[in-house]
Amino acid sequence: MNRRKLLGGLLAGASVPALAACGGGITSLKGDGGSGGSGGGSSAGGLVIGTANFTENQLLGYLYAEALRGAGVKASVRPNLGSREIVIPALKQGDIDLLPEYQGNLLLHFDDKAAQTEAGDLQNALTVALPNGLEALPYAAAEDKDVFCVTRGTARKYGLRSFTDLAARNGELVFGGPAEDKKRVVGLVGLKDRYGVTFKGFKALDASGPLVKGALKKGDVDVANLFSTDPDIEANNWVVLADPKALIPAQHIVPVIRAAKADAKVRKALARLGGALTTRELARLNKLVSNDKKDPDEVAADWAKDHGLAKR
Repeated sequence: MNRRKLLGGLLAGASVPALAACGGGITSLKGDGGSGGSGGGSSAGGLVIGTANFTENQLLGYLYAEALRGAGVKASVRPNLGSREIVIPALKQGDIDLLPEYQGNLLLHFDDKAAQTEAGDLQNALTVALPNGLEALPYAAAEDKDVFCVTRGTARKYGLRSFTDLAARNGELVFGGPAEDKKRVVGLVGLKDRYGVTFKGFKALDASGPLVKGALKKGDVDVANLFSTDPDIEANNWVVLADPKALIPAQHIVPVIRAAKADAKVRKALARLGGALTTRELARLNKLVSNDKKDPDEVAADWAKDHGLAKR
């Protein structure tokens, strides 16, 4: 199947569900419920790009900004805003205009019963599931999936090769990941419902960041939620557990935008970026930021220039 198949310019028709109280139930970065944004029907006033609170998503935000500026669109980045439970309401309220997202987890955010796993099917479902006024633009070649990892020693000790094997160790292991994993389908909820897995404990840490990776190394957690493009998985010889029942859907990078800002110039710029950004390239860029300690905005600027996307 053509992995680039999508529904393009369709607008979504579903309303956003009630969100868990986060920060006292505030659903706007302004802290007062939001103003709904400036609108304007085009990108003439520029776009504000928001990102979640992990390295790769910040990097993607800067890549979006470089691609837009290269196309003559003003763009600024508000990095590290928080989890999906924060940034999606901010986008809906108009505090930000654009987000780098991940197909499968984004769909599950709006529909926790969604069964789609293939990229094209996920894209089609997103056009229905997104709230009015938001749109999923064409997805990138690059994909970054959630993966659940164990150390090589833990895999040998408990005979772990897949999620199915975890059920044989119910009540013995500790799971580590971002706090949201406790209530997400791609997390403890899905592992219990689809595989019958329960854990001895859960440690709320970060999203494929130094806290969860440090805990995995030290043995403070036995199973860690990391991202498939994280260079530390290969560097530490960690074992990625197989997912035979496809709990984790495709996770191609997808720009989610306020439809009022999605004019032809914006669409073309982000489509060019999406076509050029492969999974291998994204992993390489992650390594430059996470391991080589380079600034994500500088890494993004260099990459955009090298690929003819930056402002000339």
